[in-house]
Amino acid sequence: MSRAPEAQTRPHTVARTSLPGNPLAPGAARRFVRAALAEWTERALPGVEFITDLLVGDAMVVVSELVTNAVVHAGTDVELLCRLDTCTEEFSAAVAVDPRTVPASSAAVSAGPGSASAGSATASADPGPASDGDGDRGSAAGVLVIEVSDHHPARVVRDNGGERVCDTVEYGRGLRLVSALSDAWGITYRTGIKTVWAQLPVGGVEGVATVEEAEAYDGEHALRRGQRAAEILAPAPRRSVQDQDWRSRGVLSFLAEASDLLAGQLDEDLVAALTGQLLVPRLADWCAVWLEDEAPGRSDGGVIGGPRLARVWHGSENRIEELRRLLEKDPPELPESDRSGPVPVPWPGEAPGAQAAGGSALAYRLIAGGRPLGTLVIGRAGLLRFPDEITGLVEDLSRRVALAIGAARQYARQATISRVLQRGLLPGAVAEIPGVRSALVYEPCDKGGPSGDFYDLFPAGDGRWCFALGDVQGKGPEAAVVIGLARPWLRLLAREGYEVPDVLDRLNQLLLDDATEASDAAARALVAAGGRGLADEGPQNRFLSLLYGELMPFDGGVRCTVASAGHPLPLLLEPCGKVSEVAQPQTLLGVFEDASYLSGTFELRPGDSLLCVTDGVTERRSGHRQFDDEDGLAAALTGCAGLNAELIAERIRRLVHEFGGKPPEDDLALLVLQAE
Repeated sequence: MSRAPEAQTRPHTVARTSLPGNPLAPGAARRFVRAALAEWTERALPGVEFITDLLVGDAMVVVSELVTNAVVHAGTDVELLCRLDTCTEEFSAAVAVDPRTVPASSAAVSAGPGSASAGSATASADPGPASDGDGDRGSAAGVLVIEVSDHHPARVVRDNGGERVCDTVEYGRGLRLVSALSDAWGITYRTGIKTVWAQLPVGGVEGVATVEEAEAYDGEHALRRGQRAAEILAPAPRRSVQDQDWRSRGVLSFLAEASDLLAGQLDEDLVAALTGQLLVPRLADWCAVWLEDEAPGRSDGGVIGGPRLARVWHGSENRIEELRRLLEKDPPELPESDRSGPVPVPWPGEAPGAQAAGGSALAYRLIAGGRPLGTLVIGRAGLLRFPDEITGLVEDLSRRVALAIGAARQYARQATISRVLQRGLLPGAVAEIPGVRSALVYEPCDKGGPSGDFYDLFPAGDGRWCFALGDVQGKGPEAAVVIGLARPWLRLLAREGYEVPDVLDRLNQLLLDDATEASDAAARALVAAGGRGLADEGPQNRFLSLLYGELMPFDGGVRCTVASAGHPLPLLLEPCGKVSEVAQPQTLLGVFEDASYLSGTFELRPGDSLLCVTDGVTERRSGHRQFDDEDGLAAALTGCAGLNAELIAERIRRLVHEFGGKPPEDDLALLVLQAE
């Protein structure tokens, strides 16, 4: 079975990995190959002395195209192999004896899937220079082989430069680009697997530097690490022939890596800061980013006021503040346009340096989704105009910057809506109960919407106080609807004097009625639309687990009546350390119309503590184990004997966090009531 060209000696440097077939695969593949080359260089393995910066850039482009083709056209998991072979005399002799070792056709050919009918088949191509005996490629010190395999060989790879419109984040440019960069490439079909390989010539003496992976970070730490990543990703200055060579071949790698870096940021100011690090000093002496501030409360993304100067960066840091002062006095004024092309702007005096009294400055509008988001300005001293290659590259980068800023703003809007909803769904203050100390821990797990957990502690009149701890099925807007319905009704029914079981009975019926009305409304809308055009809105059931109780202080203690509807049972801790359950399990609210709920009554004596939690505590996971397995919560509470309410709450919270190696993946809420 034919495969990618291999040396006859066993290769010393091989790296393999599997990637999911999603839009993140090309970026992950680039990081993997870059890390593999850096590791081989650090370990001084045979052949790495011939790896050059140009080879690394070409490898980034090739692996991007091959993985993108596999993801777009196959959609299965992708297997990636990277191998460095050194060309020995034995290998050269083998090529002379068996020309099939190195393909020698003159045009790129894609093998159709029908070739695999005999069990395996190979199609290969060679752009030519490797076999003509002339030039650097003919005398390469070795080859870098990249293989990408998918598990859907019924689909052929794309070998043209066209792009199709789809949901994929990253689009490949076809195998023509791979052919242009490779000595040889080919396609191998085996049963259930299609492999596309490319062979890059290895030569020269430069070593590849170790590169840190670009990641998304938060706060100042994110800025420092992001700036370091930006400096690594931005291309180093080159001269004459090398400059033109990089512009034609390394640009694609630079833009791909810059896209990965910018796409991971959720703060627009951080995006602006990283943009400066990417551009200066590689493509410009200085740059500035203005951002248009969005009008609060406007859903159309409108802006108010003038632009704000979000970031200024200069190759010499001691000139940044002076440059900022000049730029703030005279923001760029660009003509209204939906294009992001370069527009010449005046040079800002002598701020960029005493020896830089003049130069060229260009401004680019940052536009995403048809909305202006800001302006990017770059400048380089001593130039009458920027080279066309640089202006085109910065224009491409400015589009990616605009998309990153737009995504960050969309995230910020969604986070603001979630915070506002969350504040409206929870009580503004927790009531103080005579003779009872209370402590609350509430930690919503932020997953893009309001939490599904809620709590309340309020006076109900006639010497009664009521408390509730609930957990709604699901999260986000659906959970907000149920909480917005349940919590006000709890307060209303309690203040109307209903007993604890009656409150749960009526709330159960209310949720069922609301679900029925929602289903009827959805059915009517479906009929009105003729049964077309409506997406599945999911189940209309409103499930709710709830722990609800009533407190009545008296001389010598507090009388407590409590009922649990599908909720983790409350635990009573006595001063001696004894722990017991003080309610009985019952069905969820909003499930059965004929459900009837019962309550239990007990007394909290001085020093007694009642612990109420949501399933974010009891079901906290560590591998296959849960926090409450084998009465883990009761054991943790036993160790809290003698502590006040605040310390009990804090200790349980800490134990829950320490139980798993990762942060909690569910909302966490717990309430401690302690009789004084």
